[in-house]
Amino acid sequence: MPRPFASGQIAFGLVSIPVKLYSATEASERISFNMIHTDCGSRIQQQLFCPKDERTIDRTETSKGYEFSKGQYVLFTEEELKALEERSTQAIEINEFLPSTTIDPIYFAKAYHLTPDKGGERAYTLLSKALQETERWALAKYSARGKGYLVVLRPLGNGLVMQQLYYPNEIRSQDELDLGDAIIKDNELKMAVQLAEMGAADEFHPENYRDEVADRIRALIQRKIDGEEITITAAEEPKAQVIDLMEALKASLAQPKDRREAAPKSAAKMPIKTEAKRRPAQSAPRKVAAAKSRAR
Repeated sequence: MPRPFASGQIAFGLVSIPVKLYSATEASERISFNMIHTDCGSRIQQQLFCPKDERTIDRTETSKGYEFSKGQYVLFTEEELKALEERSTQAIEINEFLPSTTIDPIYFAKAYHLTPDKGGERAYTLLSKALQETERWALAKYSARGKGYLVVLRPLGNGLVMQQLYYPNEIRSQDELDLGDAIIKDNELKMAVQLAEMGAADEFHPENYRDEVADRIRALIQRKIDGEEITITAAEEPKAQVIDLMEALKASLAQPKDRREAAPKSAAKMPIKTEAKRRPAQSAPRKVAAAKSRAR
């Protein structure tokens, strides 16, 4: 059963709705590797090193500092750092209600599920239904963990999601990028639109998709645990070639629909080829134990 990590109050006008906050994403799905000492199989510990004194120091000898000029820092005590933090009120204060289409997804950061806390069920449901009916999202400010956040409350199913937004200064402008200045012909655009419409769908079904790369890596890790030696060789990269855009569009439109749908999957698997060789019966965990005995 998921546990809320915080409680809050949605506030707009004279209405106050007590809510609980849950993380909407699952971090445990990520694959991570640790740094291991090859000789003994122990996980390596990081240490703090002072390059000026050329020695390892203890955490009690450290302070936090802000670099105001190259190589120059102003130091802060823990009390001073707390004074800099935003006061956490746990209040989600709605400022305005915006059409859902006016916020570009580039601003989306983390998402959180909101559920009603005791006594807030009717007001919570009323807000969710009102946002659905009006097709609007509630733009709000939220203060927690010493920081101030810009968020939107948006309906999802029968509930509400609090979507954290990036601030404008955190978004890189396209003005810094070279987007080219190609001139598109009318018949090229017509064929491109036709190709998009042929592959169009009315709904998004995320359950139809999986992280195939993560699945492949997990399978290879399991084979390694089972005692197989994994050899990975990079496939030849496709050579860059100049194509006739019109001919490419015509060829794409001529493909059967099932082939067009299958193409992205096969392309995703192209960059890496894998081979596995059966090792002798000794498994990875035993190999570490053998290394320990040699060390003794």
